[in-house]
Amino acid sequence: MSTASETEAAGENTEIVGMSETRASGPERGPGARKAAGTVPDPTGGDPPAAGAAGSGTAADEARNGTSGDAPAAVPLLEPREGVPAVVADAAALDRVIAAFAAGNGPVAVDAERASGYRYGQRAYLVQLRRAGAGTALIDPVACPDLSGLDATLADAEIVLHAANQDLPCLAEVGLAPRRLFDTELAGRLLGYPRVGLGSMVENVLGFLLEKGYSAADWSNRPLPDDWLRYAALDVELLVELRDALHDQLAAAGKLEWALEEFAAILATPPKPPRADPWRRTSGIHRVRNRRALAIVRSVWEMRDKIARERDLSPGRVLQDAAIIELAQQAPQSLPDLQALPTMRGRAARRHQSAWLRAVARARELPDRRLPAANVPGDGPPPAHRWADRDPEAAKRLTAARAVVAALAEEHSMPAENLLQPDVVRRLAWTPPDEPSASVIGAELRRLGARNWQAALTARPIARAFLRLETKGDL
Repeated sequence: MSTASETEAAGENTEIVGMSETRASGPERGPGARKAAGTVPDPTGGDPPAAGAAGSGTAADEARNGTSGDAPAAVPLLEPREGVPAVVADAAALDRVIAAFAAGNGPVAVDAERASGYRYGQRAYLVQLRRAGAGTALIDPVACPDLSGLDATLADAEIVLHAANQDLPCLAEVGLAPRRLFDTELAGRLLGYPRVGLGSMVENVLGFLLEKGYSAADWSNRPLPDDWLRYAALDVELLVELRDALHDQLAAAGKLEWALEEFAAILATPPKPPRADPWRRTSGIHRVRNRRALAIVRSVWEMRDKIARERDLSPGRVLQDAAIIELAQQAPQSLPDLQALPTMRGRAARRHQSAWLRAVARARELPDRRLPAANVPGDGPPPAHRWADRDPEAAKRLTAARAVVAALAEEHSMPAENLLQPDVVRRLAWTPPDEPSASVIGAELRRLGARNWQAALTARPIARAFLRLETKGDL
């Protein structure tokens, strides 16, 4: 994920072990994103983009279009303003970072780099932070796995993250738990930006180009290459400036309170409990037609998960989902049979071929009573494409509610799913309250998880749509 920057380095810098600290004060943050682009410090050393560099229309137009037709080329962001700091990898360096960030001021940009697709789980392998008056810090959470001291120092600070839901779990593992949040990706969605990745937002709002070439790298590598560290530092270089610009745009659009409620809800939402049957999410499992074959999927999946956990590897690097499905369909009984399967020809799959054969054999020997159920009923409505046959009235309510949400989302320039989550719409339409009044519909929406601002915008129009169906005799 990514994060942002703070103070313009105007003068001599003082370098601290593990981070950089500038003596210069930060730039005055002006209103609006692109309107303030000329006040954003220029890490490239050249002239900053002219005011409105990434488009200088109204905030509403900019938010809707994401860029303006006459925008000049964005300026590449090549180097952090104070240079790339040394990686914090011991207690003494971490203490100096904590002291520097305690002396800093304003929001704190935070980012974390993981090794998704390489390592088991979603732990952080680098944590980046930046704050006005403190500079940038790059912390190795493998060498410094307890950041609770830093967390205590930042307890009263607003933490700026991009796509917070992706980084909050791995930050919590190292002891960082924000109390106040600003999510720049979610802010971009509420403002209607068509592309809300960090690179797109920095370009369209601030007029700078971010290098995003290492986002999918294996950050568990040690030592981390210099180019990767530069990339990581740049991810937090302008995140606070981006936050300030989006904050002003949200206020101008009348959406700031909506955003603050969303940010608070992210922090208040407890972690999702583990799935009861995670193996059922194996890609391609819909092609498995009987319970015995499902038992093979489960057995091989569990064996793969055990090996992946023990070797600290992403499960897909141990055995691909396609191989699990083929083993379930073919149920090989010998090593030659297994080795003949197309998905078993890769080195990773063949490395543990005896384990896969044992897993298949265990599933083949299970008594029928211990085979997994073919289908596990969910706790919500059935798939929407089945509604017309199972409950035509509910299907009509769903169509009406979706139309209301789509129209309101267009009116307020945001994706429909950010105005009201699709699952909330489906549950409301499938089991509506007995009284389709605005107050009752609003209470039901909130019970289903809608925010107050979402219920306030959608309850009355949905209630009218449901009532219209009743009075027309369509239900």
